[in-house]
Amino acid sequence: MDDCVVSLRRVSASYEGERHAALHDVSLEVRAGEQVGVVGPNGAGKTTLLEVVSGLLPFVLGAVEVHGQPVSRRSHRLRARIGYVPQDAMFPSDTPFLVSDVVLAARFGLSSRLRWPTAGDRSAARSALVAIGISDLGGRPVGRLSGGQQRKVLLARALAQHASLLLLDEPTANLDPESKIEVAELVQAVRRDLGATALVVTHEDGALLRMADRVVRIVAGRLVADEALVGMS
Repeated sequence: MDDCVVSLRRVSASYEGERHAALHDVSLEVRAGEQVGVVGPNGAGKTTLLEVVSGLLPFVLGAVEVHGQPVSRRSHRLRARIGYVPQDAMFPSDTPFLVSDVVLAARFGLSSRLRWPTAGDRSAARSALVAIGISDLGGRPVGRLSGGQQRKVLLARALAQHASLLLLDEPTANLDPESKIEVAELVQAVRRDLGATALVVTHEDGALLRMADRVVRIVAGRLVADEALVGMS
C-alpha cells in the first residue's frame, strides 16, 4: 500500500537465550497518520513488537519495513525518524541532566556526524517544550520530576526530533486518572503537529484506546485480532 508506514510480513522474533518465540508469524500494516492501539496480556509480545519495529531487536524470520525501508540494528538514519518511548523509560532521581538538554539531545540523532547544536536545534527543542506545556521545567534536573512529567519530557523529545513514527509503550502506566487523559491528549497533539503515525501499547481501556483508529490484540506472540474498534482491553 502506498501510504504504508509500518509493514511486518510473517515476522518471528525471540530474545537471546529464550527457547520460544516472543513473536510468531506476525503480519501487520499501519497506514500514514493512524494511531494503532496494541493490547494483550502481560508477556504477550506487545513490547517485542515495538522493539522489532524500532530495530532494537533482530527478527529471525519475515520482513519489517518502515517508510518502505528494511529495518535492522544498522538503520541509524531510519531510527532517527522514530520516536520510541519504552515502558521503563524513567530517569533515576540523581540524573543530573536538565530537561532542556534531554529534549535537545533528540536533535543529535538527525545527523550522521558529531556536531554542536545549531540555532535550529535549540529552536526546535524550545518549541517542543512549549507545545507539550512544560517550558517551565526546562531548567530542572529531569530526575527530580514526577513520572507524568518525565513522560511529557519524552513526548517533547519526539516532537523536537520531528519523528514521523511514534512507538509508545504504556505511556500512561502508573499515572493518576487526570494525568492519563492529559498524556493521551498530548499524544494526539504530537501526532497532529508532526503528521505522525503511532503504535501505542497499553493495558488500559482508557483515553489512549478511545483515541485509536484501530486496535490489534497480541496473545502468546501471535496477532489474533485487528479491528477498527474502540474500547478493547
